[in-house]
Amino acid sequence: MGGAAAFGASAAFAPVMGSAMAYTPAPAGYKVPAEEAPHAGCFMQWPVNRRVHPDRVFREITQETIADIANTISEFEPVWMLAAGEDHSQARRLLGRNVELWDVPTEDLWCRDAGPLFTAHPEKGLAVMNMHFNGWGEKQVHARDGQIAEKVAERLGLPVFSSGLKGEPGGVESDGHGTLIAHESSWVIDNRNPGLSRDQIEARLLAAYGADRMIWAPGVWDQDITDYHIDSLARFVAPGHVLMQLPDDPYPGEDFHDAALETYDILAAAGLKIDVIPEPEDVRVNSPDFVAAYVNYFVCNGGVVTSAFGDPEADEIAYDALSNQFPDREIVVLNADPLGEMGGGIHCATQQMPKV
Repeated sequence: MGGAAAFGASAAFAPVMGSAMAYTPAPAGYKVPAEEAPHAGCFMQWPVNRRVHPDRVFREITQETIADIANTISEFEPVWMLAAGEDHSQARRLLGRNVELWDVPTEDLWCRDAGPLFTAHPEKGLAVMNMHFNGWGEKQVHARDGQIAEKVAERLGLPVFSSGLKGEPGGVESDGHGTLIAHESSWVIDNRNPGLSRDQIEARLLAAYGADRMIWAPGVWDQDITDYHIDSLARFVAPGHVLMQLPDDPYPGEDFHDAALETYDILAAAGLKIDVIPEPEDVRVNSPDFVAAYVNYFVCNGGVVTSAFGDPEADEIAYDALSNQFPDREIVVLNADPLGEMGGGIHCATQQMPKV
């Protein structure tokens, strides 16, 4: 997830504390492939928890949106929808026949953060790197979602390594060729990784992803549930090449605008090539917390699934940018506004399994 909205009454939830966390890094040779590398398929999660989604009508609209995304991706690659067995009949009514339901209980839909992060070895194949999702720093119930990574690994018969961190893959962006970018605010924070310095966290992130270069920007602490995930601001489209969304007319003193411009300056100073697209201004949802992130797209086999927000000029610029960056893939545009109302987007709702 990413953006400026704290979806649900997260502060009211009692923390769900996990067991002691070991640090068992993957052996040398494992790395997390780039998202644009070939996929075996895509995992998603079915949102059902009534404490997270108390409004029945909006919960059903959210489920319809998740089904629309899953059905679209399933035209390009297999999709496995994670849901408790008792939720399958309801989900099946909305899901196409190409989407397979797995009996893995869920609470919410953010599979980028709670789902399995896959790492690959050229000889040993796939494994799961457990990032120990803890509800964005104990802000949301996650008794089920905190177990998803291990349950998927068990079903697939894959080994599980521990990052030695608590955090979310949506909070780090990888080019698959050795470079990571992230906001400190999502990682160097006591509700995830108390007692660890930025250097220690960096070392563990690099080990988790099989990378060798980390570029940090400060970000924004305590203003949204994710503490400003990078994947709603800047995404790698190729090694050393970032697509970034920035406001045409930033508001001075607005935390997220200031942080976005600071991130741009840091990435540029680090030598990355940056293509900039504008934020939409005239969007369908009139809410200050609505996240309209064109860069929160999902790259699948042969396609890119992205959002439009109702601003004709900005929507067209974003579409053209993705068409230029991914000329051999079909660009599919969906209305995923309910996810934006909850602070996320399509990328936040998906997690790819690489093909090996």
